[in-house]
Amino acid sequence: MVPDDSDARPDPDALLAHAERGQRGHLKIFLGAAPGVGKTWEMLVAANAKRKAGVDVVAGLIETHGRSGTLAEIRDIEMLPRLQVPYRGQVLEEFDLDAALARRPGLLLVDELAHTNAPGLRHAKRWQDVKDVLEAGIDVWTTVNVQHLESLNDPVARITGIRVAETIPDTVLDMADEIELIDLPPAELRARLTEGRIYRPDVAGRALQGFFREGNLGALREMAMRRAAQCVDKDVTSYMRARAIPGPWPATERVMALIGPDISAENVVRHAARLADALRAPMVAFHVERTNDNLYVQSALDLMVQLGGTVVTVSDSDMSHAVLNYAAAHNVTHIVVGRHGTRPWWWRLSRRSFAEVLTRECTAYTLHFVPLPAAPVTRIATTPPPMEPWKPYAISGGILAGVTILGFSLGNNALPREAMGLVFTGLIAGTASRFGRTVGLVIALAAFLLWNFFFLPPVYTFSVADPRDVVALAVFLLVGLVTGTLAGKVRGDAEAATARIEALRRISLFGQRFSRAATLSDLLRDSAEEAAAMTTAGIVMISGKKGLEVGAAVPTDTVLDEAAQAAAEWSFSNDTETGIGTGTLPSVPWRFLPLRANGKAIGVLGALPKSVPPAPLGQTLSALANQAAMALERVQLTLQTAQTVAKEDNQKLRTALLSSLSHDLRTPLTGIRGAAETLTSAGNALDEATRADLLASITQDTERMTKFLANIMEMARVDTGETTAKRERLHLADIIEAAISRVSGAMYAGVHIADSAAYVLADPTLLEQVLVNVLDNAVKYSPEGGRISVTALRDGPKVILSVEDEGIGIPPGEVGAVFDSFFRATRGDRVAPGTGLGLAIAKAFTEAMGGTIRAQSPRLDLPADGLPGTSVIIELQAA
Repeated sequence: MVPDDSDARPDPDALLAHAERGQRGHLKIFLGAAPGVGKTWEMLVAANAKRKAGVDVVAGLIETHGRSGTLAEIRDIEMLPRLQVPYRGQVLEEFDLDAALARRPGLLLVDELAHTNAPGLRHAKRWQDVKDVLEAGIDVWTTVNVQHLESLNDPVARITGIRVAETIPDTVLDMADEIELIDLPPAELRARLTEGRIYRPDVAGRALQGFFREGNLGALREMAMRRAAQCVDKDVTSYMRARAIPGPWPATERVMALIGPDISAENVVRHAARLADALRAPMVAFHVERTNDNLYVQSALDLMVQLGGTVVTVSDSDMSHAVLNYAAAHNVTHIVVGRHGTRPWWWRLSRRSFAEVLTRECTAYTLHFVPLPAAPVTRIATTPPPMEPWKPYAISGGILAGVTILGFSLGNNALPREAMGLVFTGLIAGTASRFGRTVGLVIALAAFLLWNFFFLPPVYTFSVADPRDVVALAVFLLVGLVTGTLAGKVRGDAEAATARIEALRRISLFGQRFSRAATLSDLLRDSAEEAAAMTTAGIVMISGKKGLEVGAAVPTDTVLDEAAQAAAEWSFSNDTETGIGTGTLPSVPWRFLPLRANGKAIGVLGALPKSVPPAPLGQTLSALANQAAMALERVQLTLQTAQTVAKEDNQKLRTALLSSLSHDLRTPLTGIRGAAETLTSAGNALDEATRADLLASITQDTERMTKFLANIMEMARVDTGETTAKRERLHLADIIEAAISRVSGAMYAGVHIADSAAYVLADPTLLEQVLVNVLDNAVKYSPEGGRISVTALRDGPKVILSVEDEGIGIPPGEVGAVFDSFFRATRGDRVAPGTGLGLAIAKAFTEAMGGTIRAQSPRLDLPADGLPGTSVIIELQAA
């Protein structure tokens, strides 16, 4: 049946998915239960049939394993050359993705989808290569065994005792447009293994006693059939939704448990679980939010998750509409619903039983009505209401009595009986809006009787003399019942909407707060504070070297006792919720939820509920745990990235330092050694001028080494943060003169300091070293006879100090890099001596003094036919 004609239209999501599939290549997967069932052979047989029909078939990569049948089938199919990848002294043969994309066949065959590629290729896994081929619009056929699915990795390991290393995400199977199950009975597969048609005889014997035991093959065969059936069921459901075909189609079984706020909620889940297990079908718990939701609902939903089902919660004023629409859209075949307890007569008059609605309208489904529990449920108590159940009736009845007495005392002249009808109608609407539909209906009946008894003649009787009053009474009763019903329904919908908005608001705040957390400690503290805001205390424990360690707790003095610690350990190791309100260690007053990131448990989130039993908070805590886990993963990935970048920078610095040491120390050491050996061996035979020249060379090379080591030490001080700058009022001319005296070999065109730029705020030692390094760099890159000029000008609150040379200049692409450590410009036909640290130290010292430094090349004031020259411009605070 179609529950709602307005929804009898194609599902937009299904149409979008269909359109997206139409834009890429067609993927067909040949799925097998184990190696040797014949996946590759079947794929090649079908591919040869396509080739004979005129399709351009190309084999991207086929693993024949030396099997004669496979070799025979591949003989007439074009083969792409394999990519040769050298790796650790050997050459690996891989699928050539670029060659396949360039060839663009009509159909590409790629064997062993779960294969891991050799290091250095574009993708780590072969399925990622196949995805690129599909996105290029090329059809692909491929093969895979069921044990390679990621979700089945643990079950396969438990069954076979072997952990499969190469896996593919289950979503890859969802990409397939077609899945063909290649099935072979275990006995026949073992016979093929014995005959040597799969492995060599020596390998086959071990395989028969290990992976290929008959029980293992039977279990893997069932897994393969089940996954193939699930994929077919998804295709059927997608087909129905895309074409707006009403369901269900009984192609496969699917069980839905309807959860309500009554004592049979858990029984419904248990019955649905037994039914789903017997039918080998998936199950879902479906709940429509109501204002009277209580712990029965939350407990049942938690139980469904523990039993392996899924939970769907919606907000809809029409319960039957929501149930039928969901069941039709998701191809549900079995609906499990609980029976309500005995209802009062007035309840049965005021509303139809939901079971009656289902029985009448769910003609396409199998209904299962679960009996009430044989004994009262004492483990769960409903959430205490804000007042006793009888109080709303007492308050509303008191107000009704007061209004009746007031109206009766005023008399018919002051307040006509027709007006009293309107007063009673307003009272009905008010009580229903405040206390709910049931109270509103009771007040409507009571008001009907009171109006008749006290205000309609003959008074003090329930009879009516005037026929017009009969009509008024009937209309009043109808209006009162409708008003009470609608007002109560509006109140219920408003409360449900408010609860949902509050939950969404809190979840949104989770995300906003976690996105602002920059460090791990901030994130852990935020998680604990959010958990404590919903309860009375929160704690986050993360995995450490000694097991679970407290990362953050609110209040900070929170300590877990031995039982709570055991519950947290169990939640972490078994990936399940524990503590109060769950089926695991329910006596512990804490509620613990596992935090999983990147496919593994990283800790647990704990909350201490405000009451025992706890108020329903499972879903909100689950949302908090999920967002906290994602945020933890983000922070961890950020830290790992930062550590990787730091390691790379350290490695680059270490390499550059070693290179600099090997070059810049070797040259002066060689000169010193040569001069010293000459003086030692032939010193007496040398004339005085030669000996003086050798000694001067030793002195010069020693000074060069001393300067180099001084630069290394200064850079180390900068990197470790040991350099601190003073801010003093300095006479700039004195600092420039001192720096010029320390730099030899320079010719100066002049030093020009404007009167307004005579003083700066800087550290005298650091500023002098900056100028020494800049001048020394200008000398190194200036030609013989080239002159250097120093200029200082005032620009507002800044002093602009320029050191200009007439040298070879800096290539345009390297101007911004000259202040990097160990960088030396490459322009020119000679390599200037040095470490590449001078300008880096100058930049660090300038910034430590609150200034800036930059380079400009070519100089703008030089003639066009000359060398480009370089200006190093330093900006400092004027004094």
